[in-house]
Amino acid sequence: MIGPRAEWDVLVRDYEAQIPCYHFRHLVKPGITGWAQVNYPYGASLDDTLRKLEYDLYYIRHFSFLIDAAIVLKTVHIMIFGKGR
Repeated sequence: MIGPRAEWDVLVRDYEAQIPCYHFRHLVKPGITGWAQVNYPYGASLDDTLRKLEYDLYYIRHFSFLIDAAIVLKTVHIMIFGKGR
């Protein structure tokens, strides 16, 4: 349930060609919510993708029960209080 949000195959090919280290986000299973989703607003540009990649790589490097718990709590908070990004 928790991990970097899956992207469309077409976008992944483009991002892997344009962004160094993008392939590292595939080291963990994708999830429906993740560190980037709860900490960064939605964005569809290449710059937004770079920023979200930073969050995904942070999650991968610091993977733990505590960070997963923080993501779940932030997700629930956003859903309940309507503070979606």
